[in-house]
Amino acid sequence: MTTRRAKRRAVVKEEAPPSQELLELTPEDVEETVRRSSRTVLAPKRLKYSPENSPAQTSRDEKRTKTHDVKNSQNKREDIKKEEGDIENGDVEHTSGGHGELSEYELERLENIRHNQAFLSSINLFQATEELKQLSRPKPSQRGLVRSQTTVKEALPARKSLRLQNKEAEVLTLPPEPRGMLVYEESTPLKKPPGPLPMDPINMEEGSKLPSHLIQLCSEDSAQEKKPQLALKEYCSALKSMRISEEKVAKVVKDRIFSAAFHPCSSSLLMATGDKWGKVGLWKLGGEWGSDGVLLFEPHTRPVVCMAFSAAHPTHLLSLSYDGSLRCMDVEKACFDDVYDIGDGLKTFDFMSHDCSTLVVGSWFGEVAIVDRRTPGNSHESLHSLDPKALRCVSVHPLQKQYFAVAENKVVSIYDSRCLKKTNSPSVSQLNGHSLSISSAYFSPCTGNRVLTSCMDNNIRIYDTSAMTTKSPLLSSIRHNMHTGRWLTKLSAVWDPKQEDCFVVGSMERPRRVQVFHESGQPQHSFIDDENLNTVLSVVAFHPTRNALLGGNASGRLHVFSD
Repeated sequence: MTTRRAKRRAVVKEEAPPSQELLELTPEDVEETVRRSSRTVLAPKRLKYSPENSPAQTSRDEKRTKTHDVKNSQNKREDIKKEEGDIENGDVEHTSGGHGELSEYELERLENIRHNQAFLSSINLFQATEELKQLSRPKPSQRGLVRSQTTVKEALPARKSLRLQNKEAEVLTLPPEPRGMLVYEESTPLKKPPGPLPMDPINMEEGSKLPSHLIQLCSEDSAQEKKPQLALKEYCSALKSMRISEEKVAKVVKDRIFSAAFHPCSSSLLMATGDKWGKVGLWKLGGEWGSDGVLLFEPHTRPVVCMAFSAAHPTHLLSLSYDGSLRCMDVEKACFDDVYDIGDGLKTFDFMSHDCSTLVVGSWFGEVAIVDRRTPGNSHESLHSLDPKALRCVSVHPLQKQYFAVAENKVVSIYDSRCLKKTNSPSVSQLNGHSLSISSAYFSPCTGNRVLTSCMDNNIRIYDTSAMTTKSPLLSSIRHNMHTGRWLTKLSAVWDPKQEDCFVVGSMERPRRVQVFHESGQPQHSFIDDENLNTVLSVVAFHPTRNALLGGNASGRLHVFSD
């Protein structure tokens, strides 16, 4: 390192000019001879032995530097003003598109944008986009019951702590610990008192009477000759002719629908439905009474899970509820008669006689009761324990009324009412093959040679019961999603009373639909409507004589498909 430094010093001494030349070379001369960029120019260095270091010379240099900076700033301002004037006078070149100093790429890009906008405007895409934004999900039908208006709460002043109010905290003493048993208040409403209840619509003014036209409609003679069963092709064409419109959707009850039925009259479509909190609604399609043809009653306090019109007395509507009451709505008397009453847990019923005077009633506790409406009081004639786990549905044979099918835990059993015992009653036939709980089981409407079951293992099964053997054979099994969740009523497949071999069931598929199947498992038709059907119709039923289908959803609305 020492040798390298010595060599560099020797080279500097050889190339260095004489001292006099150094004294004559001033920084101004350096700036004139050497041209550097204004960005990288370095400040001139002052030599220690230069005479410019004297105080007089330093003051002169400072003045000279200031005047030089002022001149430079003035020259820059004049150059900027000149450029602005040139731009105003049009000295700068302009392109044909009116864009100054743009590259060819930018000009080509702007030209493409203009072409694209002209093309989109020619096909009215902007207008279609605005219309699509305005379109929203179709609103549910506003016909029928009107939602009660919620009262606006008063705005209370903001709460402040005692510390912010500069107040001392209150000394509170804890209450004594309770001793004994805690009593919890029941959240469910109290059960209606036994005995007849007045038939007063709760959606009309107090003291309003039933419409006279309703009594005439319910009293209509429905004993008509049944139409002959249609061929399968004719039946499918009749299903395709059934349509739904906005006028055929109405809110009939306030809460989730658990059951629904058609009145057998054929001049008009009169429907009944029951909801989660014991309300029963009547709706005449196109009616003018009540709320768009809707009358609402409250004969029960818990879900109305089963209802049916009496074929022998069309003015009678029987409804059964979880609260343990079975009542008969008599339009002529304008009251709800008490037919059968227990503590709670009633689940299903069916008529055991052609005059609809004898009933078989099933409960959650695995018991069936034989009830005769002609007997005074609201008790049963006999009580029989069948399945200790569960009993969800009973269905009576349409021709041989002594037979009835019971949907038990994982098997459907057919019993003879003449051979029933208090416990351990023998079954005439059993329908096996179900792996989970069974939602429903129904005899075919005309001959009773088939039994239709709906099971939570996602299968709908059809059994042959024409021979009433010990083990009824399975004819077909249809895969169908039956898991609706806790907020929807369970799906149940039901027969079309006009057609011996076809049935209808709701669906969880999208778009929402109601499906009709043949007993062989072949789908016949799907009722779909994007504008008026956007919910799951868990409860479905066909009209006994007309081409009409109803479906109820979880918001209390009925949807009607008719020709």
